[in-house]
Amino acid sequence: MAKQAPAAKPGIRGSRTGRPIMALLDLLGRRWTLRIIWELREGPLTSRALRSACDEASPTILQTRLTELREAGFVELTDDGYGLTALGRELFATFTPLNRFAERWSKHAGS
Repeated sequence: MAKQAPAAKPGIRGSRTGRPIMALLDLLGRRWTLRIIWELREGPLTSRALRSACDEASPTILQTRLTELREAGFVELTDDGYGLTALGRELFATFTPLNRFAERWSKHAGS
């Protein structure tokens, strides 16, 4: 008898399996998620400072994304504001090669 794939976890759009990569890409693909992680790369920011850094994004959507990122273990609320957890810093570090590639690509695409 064939094994059935596990049911998707709630909140994972476009995935019936709920595989970890699908869950991560779903979370990272939500509006403002990557920007929040990017803005927290140098240290904690208050909610107001983060909103300002995110081009005055809606406070409601920022709070929703911060809640999701906290639940995922990437962001924590400290005395200094919102900051990346160790896992969040590890995630950010994985963006470095992609960012370098994007810089090279943008020069190529612009020519």
